[in-house]
Amino acid sequence: MGAIKEYLPFLIPLLVIQLALMVAAVVHILKNRKFRFGNTTAWILIVVFINIIGPILYFTVGKADE
Repeated sequence: MGAIKEYLPFLIPLLVIQLALMVAAVVHILKNRKFRFGNTTAWILIVVFINIIGPILYFTVGKADE
């Protein structure tokens, strides 16, 4: 338990960033139905289950240019 407390100052910001990216990506997916690759269901699954990389992947590769 002591080891976890030692890493909390590093883990909490990462968790906040992960949650913010995931929420932003899911909201964007649900509002905008145009994608370069894939569909709504596929992108939501990628964003939710591939943690930090999923939202970054969506915003760089999957999101259609507006």
